[in-house]
Amino acid sequence: MLDLRAALSNSTLIHPPGFYIVGLSSMAYANVYLIFLGVVYVLTIVINCFLLSLIWLNHKLHTPKFLAVANLAVVDTLVSSCIIPSMLKFFLFRDSFVQFDLCFVQMGVYYCCTSLESFSLAVLAYDRLIAICFPLRQHAINTNTNMLCILGSIWALLIACFVFACLIMTRLSFCDSVEVFSFFCDYTPVYKLACNDFSLQWTTAVSLSLTIILGPLTFIIISYASILIAVFKIKIAGNRYKALATCSEHLILVAIFFIPKLSLYVLGFLFYRLDMDMRLVTLSMSTCMPPCLNPVVYALKTKEIRSKAQMLFCKTKVRQWGKIVALHSKQMESVHT
Repeated sequence: MLDLRAALSNSTLIHPPGFYIVGLSSMAYANVYLIFLGVVYVLTIVINCFLLSLIWLNHKLHTPKFLAVANLAVVDTLVSSCIIPSMLKFFLFRDSFVQFDLCFVQMGVYYCCTSLESFSLAVLAYDRLIAICFPLRQHAINTNTNMLCILGSIWALLIACFVFACLIMTRLSFCDSVEVFSFFCDYTPVYKLACNDFSLQWTTAVSLSLTIILGPLTFIIISYASILIAVFKIKIAGNRYKALATCSEHLILVAIFFIPKLSLYVLGFLFYRLDMDMRLVTLSMSTCMPPCLNPVVYALKTKEIRSKAQMLFCKTKVRQWGKIVALHSKQMESVHT
């Protein structure tokens, strides 16, 4: 193997037809877990589409805050759609093979979307920061145009980063194993299969991981430190509580997204080698559950969305009741005639 590694150069690349995702095959009760994820996926798509339709159809919700919420719903839908269907394919058809090019496409989409989710939470923190710390200038600073520019810039930057990250993976040669021990074409498990130098890929993975996790999290912490300073300057206790209450749904989303991922890194650092099944379950749950829970949190905790959902539900109920009454009246008329 060492001779083969030494013989390989950038002009001699060995690319297999594809990779086999084997992380799920060794997991106990994998079928039950995958059925659970299938239910989570259906709920994720339905709830996020419902949230997007509420925001789209109600012009009062066309504000910077709800543009950021809609962006998060789109990202959540993409995250789930790039991972769970391929996992269900393994469960339904026992087919764990992923073509070489499609592997890197899935890899890029997954990491781009999880990064977008992390940065989307930072954008929501920015929205709360402007609303509480600069209430008189909020509508001048945080406009729909500015919010769209921020979101567009984040999308463009992250797409460019992960296109680069995936392109450099194609400069690796895979001359031995093609079995990826993960639940998808994961970046690190794939480049570790290479039989030529992968130091560039390792550096890219570490740099992007730190940027994705610590960058937005640091901004969120600084934002809430500024928010707390501004809130404690408010003299009326009721207004102070009201200002903090507007941040509750966002703080819940931050906890749902960051705590599992940080726990995984901390446990891996403390114990060096985690049980692989535990790592896969924790990582997959931290990927698949936030997209399902995020719209639920916003629907329950945000007054505007909750009221619009109740109005829509009441209108639907009235229409159904009207149809039942009309049908009953026709039936009574036919009986009398």
